[in-house]
Amino acid sequence: MEYFPAPLEKLVEQFARLPGVGYKSAQRLAFHVLSLPAEEAQAFADAITDAKRSVTLCPVCQNLTAGGLCPICADQKRDDTTICVVADPRDVIAIERSREYRGRYHVLHGVLSPMNHVGPDDLHIKSLLDRVAQGGIGEVIMATNPDTEGEATALYIARLLKPFGVKVTRLAYGIPVGGHLEFADDATLMRALEGRREL
Repeated sequence: MEYFPAPLEKLVEQFARLPGVGYKSAQRLAFHVLSLPAEEAQAFADAITDAKRSVTLCPVCQNLTAGGLCPICADQKRDDTTICVVADPRDVIAIERSREYRGRYHVLHGVLSPMNHVGPDDLHIKSLLDRVAQGGIGEVIMATNPDTEGEATALYIARLLKPFGVKVTRLAYGIPVGGHLEFADDATLMRALEGRREL
């Protein structure tokens, strides 16, 4: 039995397809959209279609852009000798928030995941290898997540980069700032000990 008119049910179903949105949240979002004035609802719909139509991938780093080079690739003040490899465009934002990294990026748009049928050809690995092959790159920083898929992806790319003679590094990880040793799991403590540095 349908509780809502078909167009509203369809809207709820579309919101429910978004990651992290359950059925009840989808209902709240759909009812909110229905409560908007017509011009605001149209502006919302236009923003979705405009973003889908105009947002493309940067031809150099594969980050999101509104056409042409992304702002980071267009910035002449960045360090051209370092590339930070991330899985997702959101990771670029996270690293940029630190204001510590001034090099270039390369976005893979995923990680290797045989369980989800994601292989090397599904990621932007070839374009990374092409960039490194052109020369001038001194270091590639692997900044994928420290989970099984992220580690596998980092190791796979590191092996592919070995013949180019570039330095391949991995982000350090371990005990978070403000964390307590007693609450850290064994794997985190092991990584923290492996990644220790001199003061």
